[in-house]
Amino acid sequence: MEHRHRTPRQGTAPGRTRRLRAALLALTATGGLLLTACSASENHRSSADGSYHSGGLPAPYGTGADGSRSVTSDESRSPSAGHLSTFALDVDTASYGYARRVLDEGGLPDPSQVRPEEFVNSFRQDYERPDGNGFTVSVDGAHTDRTDWSLVRVGLATRAAHTDDRPPAALTFVVDVSGSMGEPGRLDLAKRSLAEMTDRLRDGDSVALVTFSDEARTVLPMTRLAGHRGKVHDAIDELETQDSTNLGAGVEKGYATATEGLREGATNRVVLVSDGLANTGDTDPDSILERISRERRDHGITLFGVGVGSDYGDALMERLADKGDGHTAYVSGDEDARKVFVEQLPQNVDLTARDAKAQVAFDPENVAEFHLVGYEDRKVADEDFRDDNVDGGEVGPGHTVTALYAVRTRPGADGHLATASVRWLDPRTRAPHEESGQLETGALHDDLWTAPPRLQVTAVAAYFADALRTRDTTDDLPGNPGLDRLGERAHALADATEDQDVRHLARAIDEAGRLK
Repeated sequence: MEHRHRTPRQGTAPGRTRRLRAALLALTATGGLLLTACSASENHRSSADGSYHSGGLPAPYGTGADGSRSVTSDESRSPSAGHLSTFALDVDTASYGYARRVLDEGGLPDPSQVRPEEFVNSFRQDYERPDGNGFTVSVDGAHTDRTDWSLVRVGLATRAAHTDDRPPAALTFVVDVSGSMGEPGRLDLAKRSLAEMTDRLRDGDSVALVTFSDEARTVLPMTRLAGHRGKVHDAIDELETQDSTNLGAGVEKGYATATEGLREGATNRVVLVSDGLANTGDTDPDSILERISRERRDHGITLFGVGVGSDYGDALMERLADKGDGHTAYVSGDEDARKVFVEQLPQNVDLTARDAKAQVAFDPENVAEFHLVGYEDRKVADEDFRDDNVDGGEVGPGHTVTALYAVRTRPGADGHLATASVRWLDPRTRAPHEESGQLETGALHDDLWTAPPRLQVTAVAAYFADALRTRDTTDDLPGNPGLDRLGERAHALADATEDQDVRHLARAIDEAGRLK
């Protein structure tokens, strides 16, 4: 097993005592010494939903499935499982893309469809990248204007994406041709997107095509693109809408087709394009994926879900991707389609890490309470961080993954704050690897709104999701300035970064402010 440790340059270890405490925290996070409960007589328990319990008493204030935890004075004597936060990596962005679509059409997204981590992960970051497969770990943060509360950002980055050095891809396009896809901007957008993706793939790549409405059928078996690109284009051009939506049958047929055309040494992936509005057959993602579990697990076939349409079954698509070892994106128009199918092609068809999980250990002497923003559906039991049989997230080249924490520090906090670790399996050999990074209290920026621009963008995206979920500008997430001030911040950041994606964020915040 390879263990590599990277400590950010910012921050200096204080004295011998604090260095020892920092070493203990790092050992807790990266050495596997998780003090979890093994019997009813132990005082501390960390459940699979991320909640923390002390003895037989109710969970402390703020604990539960949302991942927030309070730390008692007794617990501050030594590191324990109560100071850990563990989750599977997630590079989904569909929630943010769909929220923008709803806002553009004059509505507010349903709070249940707002997933803050997908807002945060929709924006470019400036993390250092590794040379090969795996991750770098960056940890930074800043004080908010709410007393004792800071935002801490854990940033994970894979190597840069290059089209010339990836292994061949064997892609099975599974396309929804049900009646609901007849709405302008659905099937026609899907066809243009897949055609453009086909043009960008290499001669050594392979493509199959499956369609589904009330039934599913294989339109094109796995076909090498060399000499057959026209055949693939013809099959895409002939797609027409039909009847109801049997998404379960489509996914099952897609995996069967992918298995028949399986290529050793290639990235075998199902690309599901749908509005997610299943109304016929099996509509439960657990049941659907259980039926194709052998293909998914034994053959390593992953799922990339692409959502389309003004009415979108977000929850179904998101759960399919999470349980199907993949990720989702949402495409509302040609600009989004080009980004997903052309600009981000390498990261959406290649893999650099399988079953990737992160664990953050907070120093109990300096941290009184912490809360992971989002990732509710991606929680992993702390003791399962190094269990490589437990599913994590699949991540491709060029991806970054950001986790944001609200952290309340103790009065006079000084020294080690947190150690963040990521564990993943090599996509080819399944050998495990780890990487870590640390943060000291002295390295926190004094003011969030004078911190580096990309950290501010992360905060704005998280605060925006928070406002949409709570329907209130009095924050659940400490330091939320409300939509009006948030919009001003976003416009200033768009000017500073010259980033069109941040400009879109600012406009979405403005629209939400007008509607609320």
